[in-house]
Amino acid sequence: MVSAGLEILGLSMCVFGSLLVMVSCGLPMWRVTAFIEANIVVAQTIWDGLWMSCVVQSTGQMQCKVHDSVLALSHDLQAARALTIISSVLGVLGLMVVIAGAQCTNCIQAEYVKARVVNVGGVIYILSALFVLVPLCWMANNIISDFYNPQVPGSKKREIGAALYIGWAATALLLIGGSMLCCSCPSSGNSGYSVKYAPTKRATPNGDYDKRNYV
Repeated sequence: MVSAGLEILGLSMCVFGSLLVMVSCGLPMWRVTAFIEANIVVAQTIWDGLWMSCVVQSTGQMQCKVHDSVLALSHDLQAARALTIISSVLGVLGLMVVIAGAQCTNCIQAEYVKARVVNVGGVIYILSALFVLVPLCWMANNIISDFYNPQVPGSKKREIGAALYIGWAATALLLIGGSMLCCSCPSSGNSGYSVKYAPTKRATPNGDYDKRNYV
């Protein structure tokens, strides 16, 4: 019962983490305009994402433009695109694997095999977390390096956007949930009930049973 509850909790965290990965992948707020000058009255705010760039006017109007060419993007954006997509696909694959081996389903009959399938699903979710963690840290490192680089003009400097924080939260959920699925194993010996046989009663030479058999 405890193992089943651990599986449900771990799977819930992993599913929520995978959804956050997809949200982070689609949001255009990976890099946002940095307000570092004395004048805080700025006419527009620029958002840079994996798939588009948006300009938000001070009046509230927003215009977005999809990136025309993949090759024209920077290396960190290209890698972030590929790795976040792989992470999302692994999240869906992990969900299918865990459901197939969960104790509340009958897709697999053998309890030992079901436990191993759930463990494999947990490993898949951990790999999903690592795949999305790499572009997040890479992007954050480039943003921080450019921010403190005196050779980069103030208009080109960016800050960490909300999509990165959402991605880090998704990574934490995937790592914790995947670890819980890896630890969710039924006790050994579930393949069947152990049968204990009583010792055979032996008769004495006079034909009577030994009295020790009744003690």
